[in-house]
Amino acid sequence: MAAHGAGAGGRVTITEIARRAGVSVPTVSRVVNGRSDVSPGTRARVEDLLRRHGYRKRPTTPPSRAALLDLVFNDLDSPWAVEIIRGVEEAAHAAGVGAVVSAIHGRSGDAREWMRNLRARASAGVVLVTSTLEPVLLEELRILGVPLVLVDPAGSPALDVPTIGAANWSGGMAATAHLLSLGHRRIGMIAGPPRLLCSRARLDGYRAALENAGVPADDSLVVPGDFRPESGFAGCNTLLDLPDPPTAVFAAGDRMALGAIEALRGRGLRVPDHISVVGFDDLPEVRWSAPPLTTVRQPLADMGRLAARTVLRLTRGEQPDSPRVELGTELVVRASTAAPALPD
Repeated sequence: MAAHGAGAGGRVTITEIARRAGVSVPTVSRVVNGRSDVSPGTRARVEDLLRRHGYRKRPTTPPSRAALLDLVFNDLDSPWAVEIIRGVEEAAHAAGVGAVVSAIHGRSGDAREWMRNLRARASAGVVLVTSTLEPVLLEELRILGVPLVLVDPAGSPALDVPTIGAANWSGGMAATAHLLSLGHRRIGMIAGPPRLLCSRARLDGYRAALENAGVPADDSLVVPGDFRPESGFAGCNTLLDLPDPPTAVFAAGDRMALGAIEALRGRGLRVPDHISVVGFDDLPEVRWSAPPLTTVRQPLADMGRLAARTVLRLTRGEQPDSPRVELGTELVVRASTAAPALPD
């Protein structure tokens, strides 16, 4: 048995129900799920609060008739998100399920508002992309019986939550190895947010490629970014200001790579004549950039499709073939990389 809230009376969280009843959240979960290990007085008090706040048994709808999947991002300001949405929508449409897209902007208030809306619309499952939820909200999803799948998770996900990602370590290694094969030895990296596993894996792949080639790592060549073009622009300028600047730059996201190219252009430097640039993602627009961008392709739409299919399997009571899935990445060589320029 699972519960969901409806109407104005359902606008409190399970945690608030527990607080008002003077019990723990797991105790509320036991009552909701019909467990016998709760005293009669506690059960009556919790059930009364659940009724008063609009919680009721979630209907057991067959997955083919499940109304909605929730797709939740931290932000929706990137073509990267559009590719994930496309994959989720295709899989949901094929299953006769709608998709609701939300952004929580890293704010607890937005996440709580999303949770209230989810309870009201009784979504069948959730795909959470590069975002985190407070433990109390994750616990509420469990109590509500709403399955969750993470795409490119932030932090270390719980062992019982399936994750979908790309082969970020090998992608970072391939990008760096490509630059090394061209003769570059001073290779800068504009890294992604360290809270994301994908960012850390790409950075580790970069370092592994340097180590394999016998090139000493230089921490000054790694600068922080946040996947936005502005951070690529700023990060590239930081690298160019070094006493011994790099001859190539690996940006952990295509949009940062485009920002880096703009920074180089602003200093009168040409790509790849003066500095080579590699990105990561293979967003649709980078093949039309000037010059067309060498990048690592990750199958974003496929990741979205697989995440939606995995959630739908969970709604049927089935388990995924593997709780941790990494889809392959591929280096796509275009015109933004070349051998280092000869000294004047």
